[in-house]
Amino acid sequence: MLKAIKCGMFFSAVDETVKNDVVVLIENNLIKEVKNASEAGDLSGYEVIDLSNKFVMPGLIDAHVHVNMNGEPDPMPGLALQTLGTTALKSAKNAETDLMAGFTTIRDEGATGFTDIAVRDAINQGIIIGPRMFCSGIAIGTTGGHCDSHYSPYIEEKMPFGQIIDSPDEGRKAARYTFKYGADQIKIMATGGVMSVGDEPGAPDVSYEEMKAIIDVATSRGRISSAHAHGAVGIKNAIKAGITSIEHGMMIDDEGLEMMAEYGTYFIPTIIAAYNIIQAGIAGGIPAEAVEKATLVLKNHEKNFKKAIALGINIGFGTDAATPYNKHGEQTREFGLMNMFGMEPVQTLLAATKVNAKLLKWENKVGSIEPGKLADIVAFDSNPIEDLKVMNNVSFVMKDGVVYKNK
Repeated sequence: MLKAIKCGMFFSAVDETVKNDVVVLIENNLIKEVKNASEAGDLSGYEVIDLSNKFVMPGLIDAHVHVNMNGEPDPMPGLALQTLGTTALKSAKNAETDLMAGFTTIRDEGATGFTDIAVRDAINQGIIIGPRMFCSGIAIGTTGGHCDSHYSPYIEEKMPFGQIIDSPDEGRKAARYTFKYGADQIKIMATGGVMSVGDEPGAPDVSYEEMKAIIDVATSRGRISSAHAHGAVGIKNAIKAGITSIEHGMMIDDEGLEMMAEYGTYFIPTIIAAYNIIQAGIAGGIPAEAVEKATLVLKNHEKNFKKAIALGINIGFGTDAATPYNKHGEQTREFGLMNMFGMEPVQTLLAATKVNAKLLKWENKVGSIEPGKLADIVAFDSNPIEDLKVMNNVSFVMKDGVVYKNK
């Protein structure tokens, strides 16, 4: 099947340039050619899609979501009570919502019972509709840490929220187990978190030695890794151990920022996650401890984010979609928050395309509109570089050459 997309404004994400009057030629699911409209020639034989009044760009990539949840004020109790089948079905719907918001690729940052992988495989097999998924499987943490369940000790846990390890050997085994069941990467809970009970965001949970053993398994297989990490010590331990990306990073210090720049570590700031918790607050049904911790971690995040920009750190786009009041399909508000914290609009678009594609090692197939890459293309009614609120209303979505939205 041949398709031709007429683009009024065209942003390839190869660089910061916006061009006018471009035609993208697609054959099956691949981009065949990108031409100026005046050079496109005869388009008979092509299905012509007229986006001549739109801003056209590559499909968006959200590098940090959790398809298991969808913005519930306190998601863990409900997640603990439902079956894995229910979780998988809800996850499929959440993933489809992400696609319809313009996210043609998402990275799931940890799910119960490999349900993220079940959804990914169902999408890839054409059973359900959804974005291209890059999965972590079950996250790895330590006793009492961010992905431990905190059930009563008298309740037997058949399905904890994470794999709990307390030594390098246990970490190594957990990493191998994760890859055994189809994960694309490893997710480590390096420090305490906001929504977890009884831990501290600034405290390191997984030791350097444990992380090194886990990450070595990923590295030996050519895979990447990510670390949930708020506190400075945990962040620096993860960087030294060879982590690919730091998620959140809200309590980082100057030494940690300099290390990220030196090591080439990616930074996924997820501003919207803490921001929405604070905005909704206790009145929104969020546990008081979580609101207090969100306030703590967001306190210096803007200052550190600006330092990261100045240091040239690889900053990707990720939202932690699923956290309280941070629903799938609504996470595009992160673009405006990144801009509010000091990033230029065009750089936020590159963070969600070119930068994230490199993070996932998928730059040969997604992240820009170039010949030979997959036909993942979205469009908006006006230029988001002039007003990032435009990103909240995608009007055209194509993934793998198939149109899922066109209004």
